[in-house]
Amino acid sequence: MPNYRSLLLGRRLTSEESHETKISNPIALAVFSSDALSSVAYGTQEIMAPLTAAIAIFGAGVLGWSWWVALGIVGLLLVLNVSYRQTIHAYPSGGGAYLVAKDNLGEVAAQTAGASLLIDYILTVAVSVSAGVSAIVSAFPGLESHRIFLAEGIIAFIALMNLRGVKESGLVFSLPTYGFVICIVGLLIKGFWSVATGQEVAIPVATTHMEGTSKLAALWLLARAYSAGCTALTGVEAISNGVTAFKEPVSHNAAKTMTWMVVILGTMFLGITYLTNHYGLTYHPDSPETLLSQLTRLILGGAEHGIPRLIYLVTTGFTMAILALAANTAYADFPRLAALHARDGFLPRQFTSQGDRLVFSNGIFILSLAAGFLVMLFGAKEDHLLPLYAVGVFLGFTISQTGMVRRWFRKKGKAWQLKAMINGLGAVTTMVVMMVIAVTRFSHGAWIVIVLVPLMVMTFFKIHRHYIRVKSILAGSRVDFISPRRNRVVVLVSGIHAGVVQALNYAKAIAEHGEVEALTVDFTDEHGRDSSGLEKLRSDWPRYCQGIPLRSLRSPYRKIVEPIVKELERMRRAEPEYTITVILPEFVTGNWWTNLLHNQTAMRIKGSLLQTPKTIVISIPYHVEPLVE
Repeated sequence: MPNYRSLLLGRRLTSEESHETKISNPIALAVFSSDALSSVAYGTQEIMAPLTAAIAIFGAGVLGWSWWVALGIVGLLLVLNVSYRQTIHAYPSGGGAYLVAKDNLGEVAAQTAGASLLIDYILTVAVSVSAGVSAIVSAFPGLESHRIFLAEGIIAFIALMNLRGVKESGLVFSLPTYGFVICIVGLLIKGFWSVATGQEVAIPVATTHMEGTSKLAALWLLARAYSAGCTALTGVEAISNGVTAFKEPVSHNAAKTMTWMVVILGTMFLGITYLTNHYGLTYHPDSPETLLSQLTRLILGGAEHGIPRLIYLVTTGFTMAILALAANTAYADFPRLAALHARDGFLPRQFTSQGDRLVFSNGIFILSLAAGFLVMLFGAKEDHLLPLYAVGVFLGFTISQTGMVRRWFRKKGKAWQLKAMINGLGAVTTMVVMMVIAVTRFSHGAWIVIVLVPLMVMTFFKIHRHYIRVKSILAGSRVDFISPRRNRVVVLVSGIHAGVVQALNYAKAIAEHGEVEALTVDFTDEHGRDSSGLEKLRSDWPRYCQGIPLRSLRSPYRKIVEPIVKELERMRRAEPEYTITVILPEFVTGNWWTNLLHNQTAMRIKGSLLQTPKTIVISIPYHVEPLVE
C-alpha cells in the first residue's frame, strides 16, 4: 500500500537535518518578499480608488496627487529598510517585532506586537489570494462566479507546499516571483520608452480646482490615499522575522536580501504609479478589471491579439501567480511567530511542535483555516478585505522601532546615538502613518482589527496564567492523591462480551480486598419496559461474572453519562478515604473508519470523568479483527 503521507509531504527529516532546510538569498527573496513585491499589483490601485472618487469634487487634476503619495510611501520604505537592517543585526535569532518588544518594552508590548502581526499574516493570505483571483477574473471574466472556489483551492495548495518545508516551497514559488519581477520591469521599460520617444500621448488631465472645497477636505483625501497606498509596505518586516531560515552568516544574508527587496519594490511601485498618472488612468473598487491590467493593455497597444495578447496573458499569469503565492510570506512567518508565543506560554504548546518536514505544522493548519474563513466571508474580494489591512502591520512597525530605540539607550555601544536616531525616525513615521490609517479607514473595517488586537492580547495572558498555575500546582507538594489510599474499582458495562470479561479480570487483579463492582445504566420506562437489555444482563451475569456485584443506575431522561457521573460523585462523598478507579472496556478495530463506529460513549464518559477529582480512568482495549471486505 503506498505511503500517501510521504508522497504528499516528502520523506521525514530528523532533527539533525535542520541544516538542510536553510535557504539561499535568491530563494529567501522569493519566500519572504513575495508579499511585499506582489503589493505593487494593487498598491497604486488603492491610491487611485479614493482619488478617482474625488474627481467630481476636486477635478481630474486630483489624479496627479498619486505620484506625490507614492514618493512619500517610498520614502517611508527607505526608512524602514535602514531601521530593520539594524534589527536584523541586533537580533540574528529572528522574531522581529515580538522579540524586540519582549526584550526592551515588556510582555504587554510584545504580545500586542505579536497579536497585530498574527492578524495581518492571516489577512495577507486572504488578501493576496483574493487579489490573485481578481487577476484571473480580469483576464477570464467567465470565472467570476467561481472566485471563492478558486481562492480556497489556492490556499490549500500553498498550505500543502509549506507542509513540505520552507526550502521546497521556496523553490516552487521562485519562478512566479522572478517571473513577475521580469514582466513588470519589462512593462516599465516599454512604457517609459514609449513616453520618451513620443509613441504614446498622455491622456490630458485637467487641473485641480479647489473652489467650493476646503483645504481640510483636500488634506483628508490625501491622507486617505496615502493610508490606502501603504498596503504596499505590508510584508516588509517578514525578513526580520525569519532570519534563522537563512544560511550563515544569517544577519549579513538577511540584511542584504532585505535591501534587494526594497530596491525592487520601490522601483516597480514608483514606475507603475508614474505611468498610471501619466496616462490618467482611473480605478473604481467595483471595476471588473484591475488597474495593472488596464495599464498593461494600454502599454501593449490594446493586447487584443497576436504577440501583445500573449505578452498580456503571460504578465497577467505571473501577476496572478505572485499575488496568490504572496501568501507564502505569511506561511513562512505566521507558524514561526506562533511558535515563539507558544514557547513563552502565550499560545497552546501545540504550536511549537514540528512536523515530519521540520515545519510548524499546526501553525500552517490554523493559518489556512482562518484565511479560508475570511475568503469565504468576504467573497474573495480584496477590495473588501484591504480596509482591515495595514493597521496591524504599522502597529508592529511602531512597537519594533520603539523597542530598538530603547535597546540603543540601554546597550549604547558604537555610534549608538545615530542608530537610536534612525530607529526613532522609523518609530515616529510609522506611528503617524498608523494613526492616519486607523482614522481614515476606521469606518471601513479597520475598527475590527483595533478591537481584535486587545482581545487577542487578553486571551494570550489568560493562556499564560493557566500555564503558570498548572506549573505551580505540579511543582507543589499536593501529593494527597498519590499517598496510600484504599482503592475501589468500578467497571462500566452495557452487556456481557469478551471485552467486558477482560476488563472485569483486570479489575480483580488491581483491586484490594475484592472491592470491585460493575455499574450499568437502566433505561426502563415507567411502564417497566426494558429498552437497555438489563434483564438479559442480570440473568447472564452470575454465569460469567461470579463474585462481582452488578448495580444498575436508572436514567429517566435516557442519558448515559449524567447518571454515571452523579453516582461516582455520591460514592466519592460517601467514602472520601477511597480512590475510585473507573474501568472502561473499549473496542479497537483494524481500520480508522470502523473505529468511528465504536467508543463514542466511552469518549464522552472519559471526558466527563477526567474532570472529577480523586478519580482514575482506565481504558481496557479489546482488539477486534477487521472484517474481510
